[in-house]
Amino acid sequence: MLDFFTIFSKGGLVLWCFQGVRGPAATAPVNALIRSVLLQERGGNNSFTHEALTLKYKLDNQFELVFVVGFQKILTLTYVDKLIDDVHKEFRDKYRNEFQQKGALGLLNGTFDFKDDFMRLLRDAEESSKVRAPMVMKTFEQSLKSQKTVKCMIETRGEKPKEKVKNKKNKGSKKDGTEAVTAPSKASAGDKQLSAAGDKEELTKDEILQKNREEFFRRHMKAGEKSRSPKPDAQKEKGKKPRVWDLGNSNAKVLDYSNSATNGSAEACPVEEFDPDMALGDKNREPGRLYDLEYESDDEAEEEKVVQNPSKPSVKKGGLGGMFGMLKGLVGSKSLTRGDMDPVLEKMKDHLIAKNVAAEIAVQLCESVAKKLEGKVMGTFTTVTSTVKQALQEALVQILQPQRRVDVLRDVMDAQRHRRPYVITFCGVNGVGKSTNLAKISFWLIENGFSVLIAACDTFRAGAVEQLRTHTRRLNALHPPESHGGRTMVQLYEKGYGKDAAGIAMEAISYARNQGFDVVLVDTAGRMQDNAPLMTALAKLIAVNAPDLVLFVGEALVGNEAVDQLVKFNKALADHSMAQTPRLIDGIVLTKFDTIDDKVGAAISMTYITSKPIVFVGTGQTYCDLRSLNAKAVVAALMKA
Repeated sequence: MLDFFTIFSKGGLVLWCFQGVRGPAATAPVNALIRSVLLQERGGNNSFTHEALTLKYKLDNQFELVFVVGFQKILTLTYVDKLIDDVHKEFRDKYRNEFQQKGALGLLNGTFDFKDDFMRLLRDAEESSKVRAPMVMKTFEQSLKSQKTVKCMIETRGEKPKEKVKNKKNKGSKKDGTEAVTAPSKASAGDKQLSAAGDKEELTKDEILQKNREEFFRRHMKAGEKSRSPKPDAQKEKGKKPRVWDLGNSNAKVLDYSNSATNGSAEACPVEEFDPDMALGDKNREPGRLYDLEYESDDEAEEEKVVQNPSKPSVKKGGLGGMFGMLKGLVGSKSLTRGDMDPVLEKMKDHLIAKNVAAEIAVQLCESVAKKLEGKVMGTFTTVTSTVKQALQEALVQILQPQRRVDVLRDVMDAQRHRRPYVITFCGVNGVGKSTNLAKISFWLIENGFSVLIAACDTFRAGAVEQLRTHTRRLNALHPPESHGGRTMVQLYEKGYGKDAAGIAMEAISYARNQGFDVVLVDTAGRMQDNAPLMTALAKLIAVNAPDLVLFVGEALVGNEAVDQLVKFNKALADHSMAQTPRLIDGIVLTKFDTIDDKVGAAISMTYITSKPIVFVGTGQTYCDLRSLNAKAVVAALMKA
């Protein structure tokens, strides 16, 4: 039984509504559908689940209408798709003239008496699902097996299958000329075997078996003698010689750092001398500012080339030919059909996949664009390609601008007012750059005047604590306590290796609260999304410490793997959490963005699958190589041919 059926315009005006059961109105699920699907350009699937309800919808792009039906998700209603199609067709045909003549005023002032028509269509749909004939199993006579004759199943003794004969022919064609010389002798041997075949029938079974064994051993002994090769006279020298690199140093003492530190303690390690300009990168930057990601288009360069070479003769066509060529592909006051868009959408899908968008996401995006444009009336001088491309660009920009934006600086200041540290936890798979980008974010927070405590909760990977200790020393060298009134701006909290990560994070947060640190950055061990014990430990760390922000660190090099990682990380956090409402990923840090040129599809895949924003983008190796996402720049790079 249906819970509700509603028809409303894309402007939000409800034209007609049917309430099937008593209870709460359809407002909450329909609003959730609008927020999560229609406004976010996720219309690839015509089904949406909200709490205990399943919603199915259909768009009418010509008259800007939306048809939505809702029913309990535990029910399997086979007639819903037919019903929504029939209602869509009936409602359009009944009020077509009113929509065409009055337009928006027709929606505002019109009265839509559609209850009787809807109940008739509902009865017809329910009856059609009942009278559908049940599936009948095929009889043996109707199956393919019955068409096989007994003769084709019988194998005659001594007869070889056709496939094996073909393979032997192919093998024989690859033989050398030396073997071709021995062919007559083999043929004569074959004649002898045929002549001996009659004698074999007179022998007993045991005699035939013994004779076959002797022949088998004799044949294999000959093959073994042929395969033996003479030993080489000069034996190769054993052992490997170490490679000496051109830019390396052959003196091992220069590379020996084992005596410079005692047990890895910060006090015993000498202060590193390094060039601050190398660590900071751009000298002209504004301290503390997080710049937007930029993308330079090649269009201006191409225009300059055209202006610089005006003397080149252009190929001119005839007047009519040029006119027809210019008008080719234009659509004049025509409703777009799926057939018009399919060739363009197929090319767009291949283009997105080539730009590193996950294949599943590319298909859903193209499907969403097709549903958005199907039935829409185009202008006079508009091509199908340009229309589809424009709609896809708008959808991509909308996807990269999710519902909730994360403003870290504002949230840190809010935590300061409540006299508690703001806690950020970093998680992700192995080798994506969690520790490096944690150091970049630390540098950005320090430049904005916030003190940072780094919690070394990666107690598994060798060298993880030492890496963070090095970053801490360098950050303190760039921002010494003397420049901040004697206050240490960054400090490392570590307990070594093999300890419980959740316990270390809890102690670090307590230490930060007592010492007055503004931000705690929790570094966790890299883990694959399929490793259940490590995912359970991560879920425990997040559930126990309740961080303000959980950031998933992913690299921009991945394609389909991005979807698998994020889906399984979120699923693992939900499954292994002890809380009733589990804490999932809040945002994304996209790393190694400087290595992909214009193949920026991972950004689309990650935001589409999670509906979470990309908070930071790592673009290099220095502390200043941190950017905020610019959706239009990413889409421009993505749509570049």
